[in-house]
Amino acid sequence: MNPQHVVADAAVSPLPVLLAGARPDAPSRVIHGVGVGRNAVVGPVARAHPAPSVRADAPAPVDTDAAVRRVAEALALVGDRLRERAERAEGTLAQVLAAAAAMAADPALLADATARVAAGTDPALAVWQSTEQFAALFTAAGGYLAERVTDLVSVRDRVIAHLQGLPEPGVPTLSRPSVVVAQDLSPADTAVLDLDLVLAIVVERGGPTSHTAIIAGQLGLPCVVRATDAAALVDGDLVAVDAARGTVVTAPDAQVRAAVARRREGLAALVADTGDGATADGHAVQLLANIGTAQDAERLPVAGVQGVGLFRTEVLFLDAQSAPGREDQAATYARVLAALGGRKVVVRTLDAGADKPLAFVTQADEENPALGVRGYRLVRSAPELLSTQLAAIADAASRTGQDPWVMAPMIATAAEASAFATAARRAGLRQVGVMVEVPSAALRAREILAEVDFVSLGTNDLAQYTMATDRLRGELADLLDLWQPAVLDLVAATVEAGLELGKPVGVCGESAADPVMALALTGMGVSSLSMSATAIPGVRFALRSHPMAVCRRIAEAARSAESAEHGRAAALRLVEPDVRAALALDLT
Repeated sequence: MNPQHVVADAAVSPLPVLLAGARPDAPSRVIHGVGVGRNAVVGPVARAHPAPSVRADAPAPVDTDAAVRRVAEALALVGDRLRERAERAEGTLAQVLAAAAAMAADPALLADATARVAAGTDPALAVWQSTEQFAALFTAAGGYLAERVTDLVSVRDRVIAHLQGLPEPGVPTLSRPSVVVAQDLSPADTAVLDLDLVLAIVVERGGPTSHTAIIAGQLGLPCVVRATDAAALVDGDLVAVDAARGTVVTAPDAQVRAAVARRREGLAALVADTGDGATADGHAVQLLANIGTAQDAERLPVAGVQGVGLFRTEVLFLDAQSAPGREDQAATYARVLAALGGRKVVVRTLDAGADKPLAFVTQADEENPALGVRGYRLVRSAPELLSTQLAAIADAASRTGQDPWVMAPMIATAAEASAFATAARRAGLRQVGVMVEVPSAALRAREILAEVDFVSLGTNDLAQYTMATDRLRGELADLLDLWQPAVLDLVAATVEAGLELGKPVGVCGESAADPVMALALTGMGVSSLSMSATAIPGVRFALRSHPMAVCRRIAEAARSAESAEHGRAAALRLVEPDVRAALALDLT
């Protein structure tokens, strides 16, 4: 599915098809959360089921022979189901499912689990204990076996759910367009979503910068996170999901459905406008897309997206059993450069560690990975990763005749920026920059910009480190609000340094996708905004509706506010009423 078509296609999806078989008879109520995106949709709930739990004091089975047979049958059944799904899937998903199926059929796992049951252990507890033992052995072995722990856990949860008579954990196989509702979704859960049938995502946990939220934004799916009351939703409930307002309305009436249809039609009309980014008085702002794969680049429309402001190359590494070689990397990078046809492409070097571990390099003993060896810091322990990647990017540039920009993540000092710039230029790359995600980099932006050609602000991590708040902790989402004045001050300090030295400063964090924040960032002097491709039409519309002078006033209002909440409200009051209406930007 082409993410660029999500908004446009949504406007013409016939409601009778979406509502067929749904349960509209329940009383209507509004569930509040944090919205990601601007779109809205009506559809039936498809409930994702949590992993089962096991009691450590579960009683011994009455009939051990029967219990042994139950475990053997459960492992065989789960293996067969995974194998069937693998045969229907393609690419990486097929490989993941096939590996899990093989794990379920492993005779060593069967022998260990059934031996425990025969000795008097509860079947579910025996499976849990067996998989924990093998998981520890795999982790200690490292490499390929360490990567298989996720498959083992997936098998464990499915087998235990079957033994306990519970639904299979994770996202169910979808048979119709649905709103996926879950406690939370792991990267593995999102990897198996049938995107042709997912209308929206609602999770009870998470936050606006969580993995689920970022993936939903990338795909243009309406998403509401921190919707704690969504726990009461069940399969078939009819709901209206409004990402702009962060609400989920159960059993929506005709008026709510009509409002959803109008929103989708209005946003689809914005997609049809494919001009470059600029304010009402012609101040240019590049509107760029964030991508993670070559396929993402090939799906981008020729018009309306001025380039790529963030190519997350770690996607190429995360599923690999070992570091991809120079030739494999070069081939992927060349596909991206060719797909963009001369448009700007900013390639971020490997950003692994913290919530994106690599089995072949991440240090297992880090007590706080977010503050450890991640991003550019990997050069301390595995310098060949960076040198190989820079050479591969240069190879891709040579093959395609393109001139990519390259930047390093997690730069904290001017010395690090200088070292990276030297390495990149030695590899033959001409446009060299770094990410500003650490407060020290923002505070010393002049010194860092003196070493490189440009910088790009990663506002998600910048907020995390400024506010000392884990971006994956949804209950602390208010501290990570993109309108936090302290974070905006660091953004402004970086931009001022760029303007002083005549070097571009872009933003590639999720804040660039917010139309009102985009106005504030433009008012500060940001030269480019990179976001999920589906967010570009709304941002373009907001920019074209306001002159630069108003953008500056919006920036000043946000920065002078005493809190994030007051800053957003002050900025929003300066936004044109027709823009607020079209993009569902509420003053409340």
